[in-house]
Amino acid sequence: FHQIVVCVCVCVCVCTNCCFLVSVQHRDIALVLCSETFGERIYGLDGEEKWHADFRLKKGVMTLPQFADPGYYPEGAYETAVSEIEVCKSNLGTMLKAYKNPAEPKDAPQSAIYSKNRVELGSKNTLICYISGFYPARIGVSWTRNNVNVTSEASLSRYYITDDGTFNLVSALSFTPEEGDIYTCTVEHVALDRPQTKTWEVQVELPGVGASVFCGVGLAVGLLGVAVGTFFLVKGNNSSRVARTSTFSRNLNNLRGSY
Repeated sequence: FHQIVVCVCVCVCVCTNCCFLVSVQHRDIALVLCSETFGERIYGLDGEEKWHADFRLKKGVMTLPQFADPGYYPEGAYETAVSEIEVCKSNLGTMLKAYKNPAEPKDAPQSAIYSKNRVELGSKNTLICYISGFYPARIGVSWTRNNVNVTSEASLSRYYITDDGTFNLVSALSFTPEEGDIYTCTVEHVALDRPQTKTWEVQVELPGVGASVFCGVGLAVGLLGVAVGTFFLVKGNNSSRVARTSTFSRNLNNLRGSY
């Protein structure tokens, strides 16, 4: 069960040097999400998170980038979030009884795995497992390297809610690529019939190989063209020489016959 409050505010900008008004719609989101063992309190704007309550660290966290104007949330926002989660869990118990434990809606996740940076053997990099479009929020993510479980080395982002109420999540694994290594990211979720596994294999394009092959083929074609041209040039010269010799012989015979 989750409670979502969505407010739409209209910002009106007045141009001092013109006679018209411009209205822009923004969507401000306040989210309270809870289960019997889980809770989230998030504030966002236009699909981007601004603040969330970190119940593990017991504090509120601003999540806007450093270059943005972070604004502020009043003192006591975290304590308010704790109270809201308690109310949410209480409401959850009441509604489960009232509706006789209705079936929970389910949306299966989609996942993709890719490297953060260009892959170079021996250079540290990060593998990203991007998981999107799932509901409810409970999800399991595990990693392997060459069939060895390395989940403890990976990190998980927070849950990011989307416009349709489903969630996105990012898991990251730092690694040093070695030729032949195979990595997997496996996702487990109640909406999946079986775990969903994506595989990523270290594949490094050798620098300059494509250009070298291209140049080699070009050189071979060029040399072949020169050889063919030389052949026809020599053949043409020989044919001209034979023709001139035949003409000279006929003229000489004609000259002899006239005497």
